[in-house]
Amino acid sequence: MSESPAPPSKKSGGGCLSRLLRTLLLVGLGTGVYFISQPQDLSSIQTTALVERDVKTALTLAMQSNLPVTLTEGEINRWLAKTLTTKQGGLLDEKISLDHVYVRLENERAEIIMARHCFGYPFTVSMYLTIERSFDAKGPLTTIHPTGGAYVKDYPQLSIGGRFGQVPVPQGFLYLVLPAYKKLAAQFPEEIDLALVKMAKLRIEPQKLILDPRETLGNRGMPTNF
Repeated sequence: MSESPAPPSKKSGGGCLSRLLRTLLLVGLGTGVYFISQPQDLSSIQTTALVERDVKTALTLAMQSNLPVTLTEGEINRWLAKTLTTKQGGLLDEKISLDHVYVRLENERAEIIMARHCFGYPFTVSMYLTIERSFDAKGPLTTIHPTGGAYVKDYPQLSIGGRFGQVPVPQGFLYLVLPAYKKLAAQFPEEIDLALVKMAKLRIEPQKLILDPRETLGNRGMPTNF
């Protein structure tokens, strides 16, 4: 006597829910990758100046005269375009290029943007910097933090580090690009010393950087991240 076929098993609603969640996850991941691959809009950054100044010379004169100096976003970016050696080293130097470095100055923070081409496609990475003014037993101290503020309003301990393409990324992601920023900083040791070590006060405002030498810091203001 032949056995009757087993009745078809009933599929639970959980299977449909799990497939829906996987689909949503893949769509979200694909969307994130797309916006990471799209360079951020750079059209709002000032890249020209009515009067071009050499940043190192301007900082040196401010120190010698003991007077504050204001550098505009346009002056800084114009100077960077003229002086920066835009060469990407390593095994991929023919496939990955560093085309430009831009500085965007906002209220109390700066964004350092690297514009690159990777295998023929443009993309950008950026790092935010904020300035903290404090005092310790030895006197006043200026510290540079690689952060642009809270990533999520309700979780202030999670900070924005920068942007990969158009996507703001948490501070921990900066470890992926920190070597490139260290190489960039190494090209301007004198300017960093003048602006971040010897200047007593630094203030970032929209499209301008204000530096004041009238209170010496000593050799303790260098960003530890670099």
